[in-house]
Amino acid sequence: MSKTDHQLLVIFGASGDLTARKLVPALFNLYVARQLPENFAVLGVSRSPMSDEEFRDRVVEKSPYLEKRLDDLREDYIKRFSSRFFYEDVGGSYEDSYGPLKERIDRINVQMGTRGNYIFYLSTPPVLYKTIAAKLAEQDLNKQVEGWRRLIVEKPFGYSLDSAKELNQGLQQYFNEKQIYRIDHYLGKETVQNLLVTRFSNSIFEPLWNRNYIHHVEITNAEQVGVEKRGGYYDKSGAVRDMFQNHLLQIVSLVVMEPPISNRPEDIRNEKVKALKSLRVMKSEEELHQNTIRGQYVASEVDGVKVKGYREEEGVDPISTTETYAAIKFYVDNWRWEGVPFYVRTAKRMPTKVTEVVIHFKTPHHQIFKDVGMDNKDNKLIIRIQPNEGMMIKFGVKVPGQGFKVERANLDFYYSSLAETYVMQAYERLLLDAMQGDATLYARADEVEAAWEFVDPILGYWKKGANVRMYGYAAGVWGPEHADELIEGLGYWRNPGEHLTDDPGYCVIC
Repeated sequence: MSKTDHQLLVIFGASGDLTARKLVPALFNLYVARQLPENFAVLGVSRSPMSDEEFRDRVVEKSPYLEKRLDDLREDYIKRFSSRFFYEDVGGSYEDSYGPLKERIDRINVQMGTRGNYIFYLSTPPVLYKTIAAKLAEQDLNKQVEGWRRLIVEKPFGYSLDSAKELNQGLQQYFNEKQIYRIDHYLGKETVQNLLVTRFSNSIFEPLWNRNYIHHVEITNAEQVGVEKRGGYYDKSGAVRDMFQNHLLQIVSLVVMEPPISNRPEDIRNEKVKALKSLRVMKSEEELHQNTIRGQYVASEVDGVKVKGYREEEGVDPISTTETYAAIKFYVDNWRWEGVPFYVRTAKRMPTKVTEVVIHFKTPHHQIFKDVGMDNKDNKLIIRIQPNEGMMIKFGVKVPGQGFKVERANLDFYYSSLAETYVMQAYERLLLDAMQGDATLYARADEVEAAWEFVDPILGYWKKGANVRMYGYAAGVWGPEHADELIEGLGYWRNPGEHLTDDPGYCVIC
């Protein structure tokens, strides 16, 4: 197990929702599991006036996100955890001098014995990333003379290829690339990481993981909720920027990548970059028209409850052309995947919440059981990322009795069945990795830019292309029916749940 150095975690934007909802619960779980170093402290930084005690109440002792966890614990145990938390008000602007902040960091470093090891977590809008990095550099807080310095930034990392490059260059002016950790909480999920083990540690999969045996790959990310209170943000983003460009292309890179030289972080990240660069970029309008579909959910009734359409949500333009559904078909230009289509979709207001990867294997070339219907029941490897994380293999078996009637059976594994094993939540794993300097699950600058190189033409076509349609789908169904047209010769997507409404709601709304 890697050693975790004594250190101070400085969270910018600490008065925001992410700190109380995700970061502090993750730190608390690490504390309970004795994964935090002995000398560890957290300094919350924000523009809101607050004392140390008020901050401790907000994110620990009176936090609604920790309430159930704290009920059965001793008060002194909770106090020992909360006493590690401090707060510094930077005043009216993040552009003010960080001299007072530097003095506070120095005092906490001495008081808590963190030995000059600092992580700066930017839980702020991306527009502030460069400003904060520059202000830290003014105080020499980027320099690794006594102890190390690391910078964690949240998504969205850029709005386009150009903005991502500008953001990368802005950070790299003040921190070197090895100090920068671009967090993607999807990569913290145990099943996403298990993709690597499934592929490269099992002889029943590794030899089959190529165009000779795989017919196509399907990835679905479905969310049951709508945009809720994020309408203003989401309407400037959309499904592709919000989910596909980062989370789903990271999953694609793990499916596509070649075996790395070793399990060292840089060796794995090198192969992920090569994988993303091998995605065939669609450039012509004809190609983009044939291989991409976008949609928006419209008002419907789900389980007897009326649900708003996207354009009726708070903060959304009533004539918005922002997609809440995106389905994209593409190819990978290398030997391993030549000719194998990839189908990826992501959407809001689906019948269920689910993310899964489905590897569809080719049927045997000589079908002696074709007359019993087994030819249209391909073998599948299903990797469930959320919820109920696990894996399933679908394969053919003979039905007991006379003749050779063949049916498909399931062989499954769920992480929840590992009763004696604690499965870390995404932010727990990612924070601990950053504390230990392991960047395997963090995106590198060239990874981010390679993803945007693939995505930019799609967004450009949807914005300015001819014959672009926005298809409507009723909230609670599996998207517009036209999405099935992407899967040529296969009929339809694998929908891992039942429809919640009988109204298909298929239409063209612009």
